[in-house]
Amino acid sequence: MQIDTQNVDHLGLIAGMCEEIGLVDLIDQTVGDQAKNKHLTYGQAIKCMILNGLGFVSRTLHMYSEYFEDKPIDHLLGTPVIPEQIDDNVLGRALDKLFELGVTELFTKIALHTIKVLGIQVKSLQLDATSFHVVGNYESLLEQGEACIRLVQGYSRDHRPDLNQAVLQLITSNEGNIPLYMQVADGNSSDKTAFTQIVAEHLKSFRQAVENRYIVGDSALYTSATLQAFKEEQSLFVTRVPMQIKEAKELMFEVPYDKTIEIAEGYRAFESTSCYAGVEQRWVAIFSQAAYQRECHTVAKHYLKGSEKETKVFIKLMQQEFSCPNDAKRQLDKFVKKLKYIQIIEPQIIATQKHAKSGRPKSGQAPSILSYRLEGTVACSLLNKAELEKIKGFFIILATNDMDMTAFPAQEVLKTYKAQQSVERGFRFLKSPDFLVSSFFLKKPERIEALLMVMTLCLLVYSTLEYEIREKLRENGENFLNQLKKPTQKPTIRWVFFCFLGLHMVFIDHKRLQITNLKERHRIILRCLGPPYQKFYYSEMW
Repeated sequence: MQIDTQNVDHLGLIAGMCEEIGLVDLIDQTVGDQAKNKHLTYGQAIKCMILNGLGFVSRTLHMYSEYFEDKPIDHLLGTPVIPEQIDDNVLGRALDKLFELGVTELFTKIALHTIKVLGIQVKSLQLDATSFHVVGNYESLLEQGEACIRLVQGYSRDHRPDLNQAVLQLITSNEGNIPLYMQVADGNSSDKTAFTQIVAEHLKSFRQAVENRYIVGDSALYTSATLQAFKEEQSLFVTRVPMQIKEAKELMFEVPYDKTIEIAEGYRAFESTSCYAGVEQRWVAIFSQAAYQRECHTVAKHYLKGSEKETKVFIKLMQQEFSCPNDAKRQLDKFVKKLKYIQIIEPQIIATQKHAKSGRPKSGQAPSILSYRLEGTVACSLLNKAELEKIKGFFIILATNDMDMTAFPAQEVLKTYKAQQSVERGFRFLKSPDFLVSSFFLKKPERIEALLMVMTLCLLVYSTLEYEIREKLRENGENFLNQLKKPTQKPTIRWVFFCFLGLHMVFIDHKRLQITNLKERHRIILRCLGPPYQKFYYSEMW
């Protein structure tokens, strides 16, 4: 009797989500022709890449077969296949096929199908962009004129301006942080220009598909062209006003604190209207008490350092001698004009007499030289400090063209904007050192563009699985113990994955027998998720 084991871990959850949203079938139906594939369809090849990407063990294409050697890949894929058949040729062809189909169009189709299947309601969409650097020189194998990204140097969010890069533009949902749109752009593309194009070309179709009310973005969304695009599309936005705009600077200095209203604990707001770029909109200046105290402490430290420096300069100035009062007055005025941190109280010009020669003067000899020097009292410039503290705490001005202050009050504007963190969390996930970083040594820019789509599909599965687990726990009244052993209905999916490590499939004489180490915490999750996931762990369903 021969006994073997293979690692299932959390991969059954990933396979279950892929099955629930019909990922493989959707890709294969879109592709159609599978003539070049003997063992795996294109959809199954992409599922293999997702299993690897969310296995948090990075592998380049030629090492995928090694990754699956200790895993029941036929069980996870639902088709007879061995690891050696998952090679770089199969996966490379799959990436080429994704590029050929159009990564943006195919991803959007999958994402919209996913939220429809799961019944996710979307109130707002978050738009942002980030960059991924690559190593090496890349030349496209496509003929000139065909669409392909250019891997070139540009503004680097990774602080590596010396490396070529690609830019990933992403739209996520406020509910579940699920990516719904992705587009790969040239390494030197402008966010402002790209966002205008996305708003003009895709916003209407998204509004029809997911019925979202708002599009949310950072200050790159706030340009004249983009605001006009919103106006033409009759779409609502929430974004941040860049402080380079003159009116925004003036508003920050002129906000009367006594006219602000409390919108949440520690937050206050002041509203005004604007017609910037010919678009009627509300500006909401947000004040944070915590930020105010923190920034005032910084101002105090800054003022102490600056006042000490200016005081030392004034002491040296008082030690100088001037030949006439006008010279002393001129030097004092010049010094006072530059002061930022201190002020000179009751400055005086003092006349002093001295002898022409050093040493003891002769008896009865009168001083022959008359000189002048400055005196005064140094004090902190409280007025300047108060003016600077006046704008502290007002850390942001938000803009929206939803003019209904009753249905969409300031606190909802802030809450909607803060959901922008969802797309930033997505970027952090994609850039995690545990993820597919090593795969960026691919030699073709077309494949890198397709790989970025696969990475975003990983984020899609990751986010939807977390959303589904939390929703099912809440609906079923179940709890899952977090890292502190406290019950919660909102566990992170990364913690759930960690808890599923150590689950093994036991084989006797090459026949599947059961999954070992299943505990109650695993059964809670599987009970909530249902049959599409249970079949990867419960032997009675094989």
